[in-house]
Amino acid sequence: MYDVIIIGAGPGGIFSAYELSKNSDLKIAVFELGRPLEQRKCPIDGKKIKSCIKCPVCSIMSGFGGAGAFSDGKYNITNQFGGTLYEHIGQDRAIELMKYVDEINCRYGGSVTKLYSTANSDIKRKCLQNGLHLLDAQVRHLGTDINYEVLGNIYAELSKKVEFKFNTEVRSISVNDDGSFNIITQNDSFSCRKCIVSVGRSGSKWLESVCDDLGIETLSNRVDIGVRVELPYEIFRPMTDELYESKIVYRTEKFEDNVRTFCMNPKGVVVNENTNGIVTVNGHSYENEKMHTDNTNFALLVSKHFSMPFKDSNGYGESIARLSNMLGGGVIIQRFGDLVRGRRSTVKRIEESYVRPTLAATPGDLSLVIPKRILDGIIEMIYALDKICPGTANDDTLLYGVEVKFYNMEVCLDDNLETTIKGLYVIGDGSGVTHSLSHASASGVHVAHMILNG
Repeated sequence: MYDVIIIGAGPGGIFSAYELSKNSDLKIAVFELGRPLEQRKCPIDGKKIKSCIKCPVCSIMSGFGGAGAFSDGKYNITNQFGGTLYEHIGQDRAIELMKYVDEINCRYGGSVTKLYSTANSDIKRKCLQNGLHLLDAQVRHLGTDINYEVLGNIYAELSKKVEFKFNTEVRSISVNDDGSFNIITQNDSFSCRKCIVSVGRSGSKWLESVCDDLGIETLSNRVDIGVRVELPYEIFRPMTDELYESKIVYRTEKFEDNVRTFCMNPKGVVVNENTNGIVTVNGHSYENEKMHTDNTNFALLVSKHFSMPFKDSNGYGESIARLSNMLGGGVIIQRFGDLVRGRRSTVKRIEESYVRPTLAATPGDLSLVIPKRILDGIIEMIYALDKICPGTANDDTLLYGVEVKFYNMEVCLDDNLETTIKGLYVIGDGSGVTHSLSHASASGVHVAHMILNG
């Protein structure tokens, strides 16, 4: 019998465990589908292999640190994007907890990094003059390398008081007559008085089945679909040198859809990502200058919300990603000039491009994969960005597809992030409430405080 079992060792689970173990003598266990941090290694990383080999458990998506372990470690302190945690705990409290998370990250090795701010009037004014909207945030960029060090240091501290069970698949959660919980894994069963579920986006299907089994109400959420843009570092340098991460939103003229930049990586690399066996694209960047490239990459995403009777937003995004995998054997790459001319990119055209791709991907035609309305919006956005960062719409700008951000259906939670079942909490991106490292981490701290004060 444990006092608290945490399912998932991503940001939410880590910070719940940190706060609980730091402020109590509770018996705590963390169950994680993936491996310990030092054992997380993609078997094709660094090899010129275009397609994911689809490991049973993806080391990029699962393991200590969650999907954020090999991200570029950007912690955005803001309520303007990254989730709706503030709707549950209030705007001031949400910012306070995100700043607290930043303090902990700095304590465990992140203090060598810089805290940026997007509150820059000149860049913001330039965006507004061209129909673009720069969202306000403070941004701590740890980089993939420093982020890894911070996680390692936190784990070394946590492992003194918290029991970690890696390579452990939780099959089901049930409620006992006394209100405690029974956690069934592939090999055993465990009991706990409180249970925190923090499975991230990759656990969305599993969490949906748990909610169905326990009769917990859920709401359909959105799915973000788009491409990853890669271009020379110098083009976005005036913006990234000052802001590093800039969240820019553009409302298209044709359909009045919102297109936004996401996960900007100056001097970074484009990488594969595997979610439920589907290969999509993402980006990383590093603090270590030896890891820098000559390119900057970022995503352009369009959010799609669906009304009744359709509820499977993730299924919609998966079908588009599967089509990309079918045509390209994984990620497809296309020059912007080829896209606007209505022709596919070829190996020869990519080789002749002045922008050297940082990911081995299959040259192809994204118009055969991405729905026209979404692709039209992305093209509009590229031309809009070209006005503030000339060169964005160059023919040799590279587009990788598809990038899909799957969001869990939103679990019905109270202000304590507790479900209708007393003692069962859902946090992090798996809740559908948070969509970022900072919000997910803050949600973990919040729930820990609710349990400690309960």
